[in-house]
Amino acid sequence: MAFHLLERDRAGAATIGEALQRAVTRIVRCQQCRMFAESPLCTICQLNSRDDGLLCIVESPADVVAIEESVSYNGRYFVLHGRLSPLDGIGPAELGLDVLGGRLQSGTVREIVLATSATVEGEATAGYLAGLAKSSGVRATRIARGVPVGGELEYVDSGTLSRAMAGRIAISDEDSSF
Repeated sequence: MAFHLLERDRAGAATIGEALQRAVTRIVRCQQCRMFAESPLCTICQLNSRDDGLLCIVESPADVVAIEESVSYNGRYFVLHGRLSPLDGIGPAELGLDVLGGRLQSGTVREIVLATSATVEGEATAGYLAGLAKSSGVRATRIARGVPVGGELEYVDSGTLSRAMAGRIAISDEDSSF
């Protein structure tokens, strides 16, 4: 991208540079969920229509955007900005888990939805968060993992297939389109 802009669109490069500079100086982390925002509270945290008892915990702001685009979730979020990785020096303090602990202790949250990645660090983070929730009397759930819609089994890796088999669900009459 840099080569293209330097060779063919220097004005575009300048515009992108100015936009990035504005973002660096104006964008902060939301005080409640740690999403990127231009004010102390992000647009999602400002909405009164969201379910305060449901808290989805994600690794990055991009994860919030992806879930929001699915139009399948109406709760609140908490953005970790990473995942536990002791070898890289990333522990609970770096992920803002003291702030999360305060929210869980407040009594408002009844369920956390763990939407961390399916990596070793993501699974370790989910396990740690589940323990934190349990100690606060909050239910912890994990997003489902499995075969993607439109995916063909022969192209799905064995780990994904294993999780899909372990997490299978019953089919009701309403689900069937036959």
